[in-house]
Amino acid sequence: MIKEMIAAVSVSKIQKDAEELYRKGDYFCSESIVASIRSNFELDMPEEMIAMASGFPIGIGRSKCVCGAVSGAIMCIGYFFGRKTGADPKVNRTLELANEVQESFRKNHRVLCCSVHTKGMDMGSGEHKEQCIAFTGEMARKTAEVIVRELDIVNLDD
Repeated sequence: MIKEMIAAVSVSKIQKDAEELYRKGDYFCSESIVASIRSNFELDMPEEMIAMASGFPIGIGRSKCVCGAVSGAIMCIGYFFGRKTGADPKVNRTLELANEVQESFRKNHRVLCCSVHTKGMDMGSGEHKEQCIAFTGEMARKTAEVIVRELDIVNLDD
């Protein structure tokens, strides 16, 4: 639950924390983003939210479809801005923000599809892991930037 909102966060720390969680092997992409957002925004978010992100890595259940980092980012947008009751029109703003986040990834990398980004890579290789760490950090950062902007939270990096 979002109770008291933190007044300030470091967007760059959120990015670095997400990257480090993935790098250490604690979590994969989507889980790392949720865990970093949860920790840095000091949310009373149940750990089950991290568990909910566990099916999205490697393009949703290893299917190599939508990048798990994008999925984790969208989950966090929904947590902050999504509706909790049917027919709540706030879903429209949530969809706009989710689109903004995925479009930033698409702008930087052309497509959301994990199979395109990992084509020809050995999934256990350092090259693959480093790319996914970078995508995870990028999406954690973009998500934090949107949250900070929309909720008028101070970015300590500014």
